[in-house]
Amino acid sequence: MIIAGDSSWGIRIKRIEDQRKRNLMHAPEILETAGELDFSQQRPVPVENLIPDLVDVNAFRGDAIASDVIAHRAPWAKERAVRLGGQVWDPTVLRAADDAQRYIPELRTLDRLGNEVFDVKFHPSYHQLMSWGFGAGVHSLGWTAEQPGGHSARAVLSYLWNQIDGSTACPTGMAYASIPVLRSLPELSGWAAAVSTEGYDPRDLPIQEKTAATIGYFMTEKQGGSDLRANVTVARPMNTRGPGETYLLNGHKWFASVPMSDGFLTVAQTLAGVSCFLVPRRLPDGELNHFTINRLKDKLGNRANASSEIEYHGAHAILIGEEGRGIKTILSSAEYTRLDFAIGSAGLMRAALSQAMHFNDRRETFGVVLSENPIQSAVLADLALEWAGASVLGFAVAAAEDHQDQEAERLFSRLMTPVAKYWNCRRAPGVVEEAIQSIGGNAFIEEHPLPRYYREAPLNSIWEGTSNMMVMDVTRVLTRQPEAFRIVQERLQTGALAHTAVAGALAELALLAQRPEEISRYFVTRLALVAQAVLLLESAPTEVAEAFIATRLRSGWGPGYGSIRGVDNARILEFARI
Repeated sequence: MIIAGDSSWGIRIKRIEDQRKRNLMHAPEILETAGELDFSQQRPVPVENLIPDLVDVNAFRGDAIASDVIAHRAPWAKERAVRLGGQVWDPTVLRAADDAQRYIPELRTLDRLGNEVFDVKFHPSYHQLMSWGFGAGVHSLGWTAEQPGGHSARAVLSYLWNQIDGSTACPTGMAYASIPVLRSLPELSGWAAAVSTEGYDPRDLPIQEKTAATIGYFMTEKQGGSDLRANVTVARPMNTRGPGETYLLNGHKWFASVPMSDGFLTVAQTLAGVSCFLVPRRLPDGELNHFTINRLKDKLGNRANASSEIEYHGAHAILIGEEGRGIKTILSSAEYTRLDFAIGSAGLMRAALSQAMHFNDRRETFGVVLSENPIQSAVLADLALEWAGASVLGFAVAAAEDHQDQEAERLFSRLMTPVAKYWNCRRAPGVVEEAIQSIGGNAFIEEHPLPRYYREAPLNSIWEGTSNMMVMDVTRVLTRQPEAFRIVQERLQTGALAHTAVAGALAELALLAQRPEEISRYFVTRLALVAQAVLLLESAPTEVAEAFIATRLRSGWGPGYGSIRGVDNARILEFARI
């Protein structure tokens, strides 16, 4: 336990009080002088203590955790990360992200002559963001890197990109998850290559004419939601059944993400059950495939991303995998989308924390810099611990994806992906809200980046499986692959050797894991916290790791941010600054 106090706080309070007395003493002189002035000729009194925007700071170079990931797991990707890190707080990029959210997509169902086009018109800023993100390899580096650590490097890029814009992080994440599915079928090798390309081609053309491609996901239906087995969209073969063959789809999708993508991964019922398909937007002859976009969703956040409702009317689709195995096929890609949301939420926390730290390190109130106020420094330190835990957990799962040829790493990622997705996404909204409060009213104004983050934060818990779906997935792993918990337990045992709080929490988890039918949010929460604590012990300064354990696994933590006590706030903030 770290015990730290601020012995200078009493001195500061006295200094503030002395200054107040001096102001009162000189008040008559000020008023007398003011009476002699001609106020009609006076310019407004200069206002100081105004904090400029956070701009032109490299979000990667100063990030202790992301820099450490690249240095130890993918040093070859440093230049990429530095380049993208320089864009995060670039005024031009910030303006593009704001414009893309402000001028939202518009659906055009017919052209001037009345032909059906089902075209979505985006603001030019959206296309610029897509060009930057896809051009940087945010979507594909995990699959195209020739050096080790590709998934770790891509995770850092995604972490940085989510600090720029969440709407375009949806298409980058879907592309990332789709590549192994597309590669699984030789007939789709051209698609896999186009989606893997580092570039962006927004033209609405058949895949054969594209220099790069994007992928959307058309999964959920209005009557089933997350329960894909309840879907009623049907698929029948045009001629022959089997992987790589063409089927015709009829039905609907209630949430169809990015309908201007070149192709869509979807599921439909065949005679054998739910099956997975690729639906091209354009057929080889250039004709629009047989589906309609009914409307675009008017969403709370993520507004630059076109989410839609669609209907299939005999749409041509290519079967991926065996009939009736569609859930397994899609879930194989869901592991990557869920990881991406865990990483993205950590990035969102980082962006909010960076804004809060920038302001609080410069703003003075009552004669004291805000971040040196003990009450406020506890808030900032608590947010920093949340960001640190979320980041190391997300990057640890990404590192396991780099070693899927090892059974232990495969099982680690299988269990910890839903754990990381559950906990990181749950924590992001609270972190953003507290960051807004730490700045005040100016952060509640739309000109500030934080309102955009605030609307974005809740979505990550919903996309690709809600919190309860993640708990159910953890239960599924513990039931079907109980050895996965043993692998994770062994991985976390190092922290338990030195900390009774870690040891006690891990022992409790071991008992609960034996009864998977009783697994609840409590289990998943505790597992996330223990994992974060051990990972911080391995990679963060001692003061940071000890503070995390003291506040998350012991009793020194309350229900709201800033209720931590007995830790070295200043050291934590030093670690968190960019």
